[in-house]
Amino acid sequence: MTARYLALYLPSLATDRIRRAEPGLPRSLPLATWEPFGNRRVLTAVDSAAADVGLRPGQALADAQAIAPDLLLRPADPAGDARALHALALWARRYTPLTAADPPDGLLLDITGCAHLLGGEAALLRDALVRLRQVGITTRGAVAGAAATGAALARARGDNPVVVSGIEAGVVAPLLLGPALRLPQAMLAELARLGLRRVHDLLGQPRGPLARRFGQDLLGRLDGVVGRRRVSIQPAIPPPDLAAIQDLLEPIITRTGIDAVLDRLLEDLCAGLRQAGLGARQITLTAWRVDGAVQEVAIGTGLAMRDPAHLRRLFAERLERLEPDLGFERMALEARATEPMAVAVQPSLAVGGRRDEAAMAVALAQLLDRLGQRLPVHRVAPVASHWPEHAVTAQDPHDVDPTVPPGWAAQPRPVLLLRRPAPLEVVIPLPDGPPSLLRLQGLAHRLHRVEGPLRLEPEWWRNRPNRFRRDYYQVELASGVRLWVCRTGLPGAPRWLLHGHLP
Repeated sequence: MTARYLALYLPSLATDRIRRAEPGLPRSLPLATWEPFGNRRVLTAVDSAAADVGLRPGQALADAQAIAPDLLLRPADPAGDARALHALALWARRYTPLTAADPPDGLLLDITGCAHLLGGEAALLRDALVRLRQVGITTRGAVAGAAATGAALARARGDNPVVVSGIEAGVVAPLLLGPALRLPQAMLAELARLGLRRVHDLLGQPRGPLARRFGQDLLGRLDGVVGRRRVSIQPAIPPPDLAAIQDLLEPIITRTGIDAVLDRLLEDLCAGLRQAGLGARQITLTAWRVDGAVQEVAIGTGLAMRDPAHLRRLFAERLERLEPDLGFERMALEARATEPMAVAVQPSLAVGGRRDEAAMAVALAQLLDRLGQRLPVHRVAPVASHWPEHAVTAQDPHDVDPTVPPGWAAQPRPVLLLRRPAPLEVVIPLPDGPPSLLRLQGLAHRLHRVEGPLRLEPEWWRNRPNRFRRDYYQVELASGVRLWVCRTGLPGAPRWLLHGHLP
């Protein structure tokens, strides 16, 4: 199938973003952004009203204010513009999963095999232009067989052309080099001095001298716009393994409506997963609002799943994060991570009086999935370390059973290890001896039994200075409570700490 690309050019993205964020700004007044440049302040972007009175990017701010005293000004925010462009790339996924930002003010969409869903390429382009203009974003566009060709046409022409594949060179030949190739101003000026102002002027020149004088980048850009060099776009989000999409005749704003659409999408997605022999590990629900905003909620599973009822339960609480406002007009469910999956196991925990291990694994995975939507879930795994706080680690509950290091459980350890050991006051009958009484939380406790000490040396290979050896004691209070306490610090000035509770 021949590749087809839709390019969108957003010439006033910076100022359109500001007007959308500040709807109270008068539309009749020109708007521009500025930034410091050396000792001056210069314009970086202007809207159509500012351009109509002669303002342009790069102009000194003082000159601009002299030309247009009523000029509205805002500081340039390149990071904010980049975020807005990325958000629009995500919005454009309503047409195809392969969308990308074309900084600083463009979008590229790979619409190969997608245009028929909206009645053809011209209809798809028209729909995108209308929707963006409705939310206040000035837009031009083009469709061509190469992404660079479409971008050049969108920037250099205002008639939103749809160009068949194979005639790129002839179509772009009359275009000015500035908008078509997006070359630096210094290079454009030098080319103009040589009488090279349009694409066809370059096409008639020997490539060797052009490369020696202007570099390979010029030839690379030229080859791109005429279709000699075709480069695939890098999508803003990797395309999903499988997806289910629903366009809504009427926008939905209620939770009941969202639930109904989600149920249909889950049935369609899980049917596709079954047919492909796959199960989903990560699923994202994307909702497009009428005003152009895009919202997402995602779930993850410990094991590959394709049971609609289980996945529906995982989405139940996440849907509260959606804000329909004026309503959602399109929703999509995407499986962004999948794994091969055999025939689904029925959650029956006993077969013929014996425990069904496969069903147990599925039931446990479903339980952990539901818990994981509310709080982090981990399993504790042993680590080969004699230092108490390093002897265990948290890992994914679905990881394989950890290997217990030799001798790991040889010494008694507390069932509860304090994250931060609590200071203790103790009475020691003999120097360097065990305690006979300790004060904990303001109360004095006489010790009924003391075992120890167990001496632990610091782990020198961890390169942590100011670590001292520890002498651990198992102590039992008169009440029967058993504690794990330690002595540490410099000789002659020891510190006593409560580090854990023993069984």
